[in-house]
Amino acid sequence: MEIEVRKVVSVVETTSREMGRVVDGLRRKVATAVVLTNPYAGRYVDDLSELVAMGADLGRLLVEEALAALGRPAEEVSAYGKAAVVGTAGEIEHAAALIHPTFGAPVRAALGRGPAIIPSTKLLGGPGTRVVAPLTNCNDIWQFDEMDAISISVDDAPRPDEVMAVLALGVGGRPLHRIGVPS
Repeated sequence: MEIEVRKVVSVVETTSREMGRVVDGLRRKVATAVVLTNPYAGRYVDDLSELVAMGADLGRLLVEEALAALGRPAEEVSAYGKAAVVGTAGEIEHAAALIHPTFGAPVRAALGRGPAIIPSTKLLGGPGTRVVAPLTNCNDIWQFDEMDAISISVDDAPRPDEVMAVLALGVGGRPLHRIGVPS
């Protein structure tokens, strides 16, 4: 089954000043959303293996789009996360099938990073639903200075028969981070 993409939307956030202080180094994050048709909208299906297989293609597409929007090379990416909003004619399990079993491998390959899990959130919602994608360090989930989030919404998505899948990438961690790693 091929991915039917209606649109791609990216939000890029670069922080230069925080709490009246200049932020040292680049602190940038992006959330890129792909709005796609949900082939199982409106019906229950036992076998979601086609959505699982689509997840790898979706991961490849999202990492390519997110890196382009981020405007930095893959080797600078230090954090990642993912999210999905399923339209009201679908179910949360559709999001899980798309963004869990096969989605991460092409993202890790493109970034040359991993093996830390790619944290996620999933929601059921309608057009304009705002979703928060968590961010954690690509190699070590316990790097506290990389723990962050970015939110995104698309005014006309997801429609009932769509899924809005999101990949978030970060460079440099939170502005003014100073927590470090656990002892």
